[in-house]
Amino acid sequence: MTTILPWIQIVLSGILIVLILVQQSNAGAGGTFGGGDGSGIQYTRRGAEKVLFNATVVTAIFFVLAAFAALFF
Repeated sequence: MTTILPWIQIVLSGILIVLILVQQSNAGAGGTFGGGDGSGIQYTRRGAEKVLFNATVVTAIFFVLAAFAALFF
């Protein structure tokens, strides 16, 4: 278990990086620095964007669990 756990973490981190970079960002520079466009429109994820978001969350949870497992094994 101690020999495969670092490889699992490396693979999960690579997948997590790709999933984060593939996601589309609707926030411009103003939103990044605390400003807004003033539209006040609620944004919901749909379709492939929702699948990517959920996959990112699940992969992040698995990565955290693998990190905690590395502490105990």
